[in-house]
Amino acid sequence: MPQDHPEPPTVAAAPEWRVSAGPVGYGDAVAEMEARVAAIRAGDAPELIWLLEHPPLYTAGTSADMADLRAPGRFPLHQTGRGGQLTYHGPGQRVAYVLLDLDRRGRDLRAHVAGLEAWMVRTLAHFGIDGVSYPDRVGIWVDRRADKGPGHEDKIAAIGVRVRRWVTYHGVALNVEPELNHFDGIVPCGIDDPRLGVTSLADLGHLATMAEVDAVLRETFALAFPPCRPVPAHRPDHE
Repeated sequence: MPQDHPEPPTVAAAPEWRVSAGPVGYGDAVAEMEARVAAIRAGDAPELIWLLEHPPLYTAGTSADMADLRAPGRFPLHQTGRGGQLTYHGPGQRVAYVLLDLDRRGRDLRAHVAGLEAWMVRTLAHFGIDGVSYPDRVGIWVDRRADKGPGHEDKIAAIGVRVRRWVTYHGVALNVEPELNHFDGIVPCGIDDPRLGVTSLADLGHLATMAEVDAVLRETFALAFPPCRPVPAHRPDHE
């Protein structure tokens, strides 16, 4: 009588990297991410890191307070299921949507967010910028702004994550050379303190092209997110 043997695990493919040349509408990006999340979960597609820019817009996360919208109507406002509060996206900002399978990487959302923070810190270090993360403040900050006065800190990268069936989406937004005055229409991430502002690589004197930033992001990604293990070919949809 033949013996039953367990199915071998699927091969863990490396994440796909995608770079969009032109601005991507926010609704289109969310729809694409949700479709890809389902495909990753089903085993029909590899993980994805999607690098893009959006046209000028504001997004409201699950913790957003609409009182923090200082200029209603200035740019389109999109409600979104990611964590966090109000955020600006626009040209000159590198958005990296990170769709990873936490079944293969450990079901630890805190560790995933810490990985995103470490990724941004390592990327900024390549450009000679000391990025800092804080347990009580989301995102990556630059805390040495003597030119703006003592105690002044600026945010250079925002982080917002959502997870569905243990597949992550949304991700990070790194300010390369956006119009910083576009952030004036909101209280970014709900932090209303005159000593806390927003900055960018260009604002700090680092004139990098988006292609140069993308190359560094690819180089530093594996340091924050090592290769993942395989998963069984079939897994319950209800997990």
